[in-house]
Amino acid sequence: MLFNSLVFFVFFVVFFSVWPLAKRKDKSRWWCIVIFSFIFYGWWDWRFLFLILFSGLIDYFTGLAMHSQPERKKQWLFASIIGNVGGLAVFKYSGFVAESLDGIIAFFGFHTDIIAHLPEFSLIVPVGISFYTFQSMSYTIDVYRNKLTPTRNIAHFFAFLAMFPQLVAGPIVRAKDLLFQLDHDRKVSASQLWFGLRLMVYGFFQKMVIADNLAPLVNKAFWNINTQPSALFWWLIMLAFSFQIYFDFAGYSSIARGLAKLMGFRFRSNFNHPYHAVSLKDFWSRWHISLSTWFRDYVYIPLGGGRSSKWKWYRNMWITMLVSGLWHGPAGHFILWGGVHAAFLSFERYTRWPKLLHSFKFGKAFAFVFVMFQVIVAWVFFRAENVEQASVILSSMFSLNTVGNDFIFEEYFNTIVFLALAVGVECWYFIKRKKPALRFLTRNVLYDCITMAVLITLCIYFRGPASEFIYFQF
Repeated sequence: MLFNSLVFFVFFVVFFSVWPLAKRKDKSRWWCIVIFSFIFYGWWDWRFLFLILFSGLIDYFTGLAMHSQPERKKQWLFASIIGNVGGLAVFKYSGFVAESLDGIIAFFGFHTDIIAHLPEFSLIVPVGISFYTFQSMSYTIDVYRNKLTPTRNIAHFFAFLAMFPQLVAGPIVRAKDLLFQLDHDRKVSASQLWFGLRLMVYGFFQKMVIADNLAPLVNKAFWNINTQPSALFWWLIMLAFSFQIYFDFAGYSSIARGLAKLMGFRFRSNFNHPYHAVSLKDFWSRWHISLSTWFRDYVYIPLGGGRSSKWKWYRNMWITMLVSGLWHGPAGHFILWGGVHAAFLSFERYTRWPKLLHSFKFGKAFAFVFVMFQVIVAWVFFRAENVEQASVILSSMFSLNTVGNDFIFEEYFNTIVFLALAVGVECWYFIKRKKPALRFLTRNVLYDCITMAVLITLCIYFRGPASEFIYFQF
């Protein structure tokens, strides 16, 4: 069920008609969230519900087992990780593994067709499987670390795991943050209601007006990468994709946070204007914060983090980034995307270039440009269908080919307009942050009302072709 669809509007009306009555008691509140969340998720394919039930039941019972049998905590944690990673492996990585094995065997002169013998269901990637699997795993890991007492009520647990606003594409919410909130009937004040609606409207604007209007040209370019070999064209495309994926994903996160606000819950911010970053480390502290901190807390730090020697820091960081790439999908270009970011982060750590640049006048401006350059180059691997396609695009971007440059601004005028709008939105936030007086003037009801009216109008009259959120595929 898409947020930007008529069926969700009906779902929204029905849920918030029932919610004020259901939330008064713990059990009714939890079951209301579980039932509506299962309807929301099962709308794509009801069979996917068995997977979230499987993952959730594993962690619900292993959490209780760790609490009642502390001497066997490691074994129960191992069972949880095997169950969750195994589910991911079957549904998300089995096709990739089968193709890889076929390729390796073919290298030695034999022919196999392992992928043809896989069950059909194992080749279908359920929507949002990586998000709720990681959220569920964090629950048992925190129980193992004694940071969390497991809940004994199964509805309480599934209300945390399956809450529909963030179920499909995050943000990944920690159990210690949400289980406590679910324990109480949280009153929604007028200011929270307004803030929640404002978040939703801004999220729809980000998705429907900016991301969906940038998507057609980006998709068209990647469907036929030989259409236009011009270097300027491909830099335009990759800049458009950079803002498309940002506004698409940040838009989903804003809508999710807004829905949570209307329900009386608080989700932490998932994006903090990453394209304002002046170092790559700064970028990763702002981009997809819930996933970045998940990898930090459950992969990077357990490996040793940056507390040991600098060479171990490089090792731990590389492992974390490569695993992050693999999390996005079982493909070489995703792993290379993680590797490219690891290489850039290694270069940044070794040379300390941000500190050197920031000491000069206009140094932060140069640092910003350099970070954007690195991020855009890395996005090529992320968006490409395969490594070969990424190589062709990068060779065009760094060529001196100017064929077709004269027609770019005429043929792709609409894309350039919405790209300029995206850049303008981010510039406005940057200016507000730097100018306290301006920030004060924009913090009033009249400004909010005018802004909401303008954004709603843009969503109605300037929305792009409706499409799924990009991160649904993960």
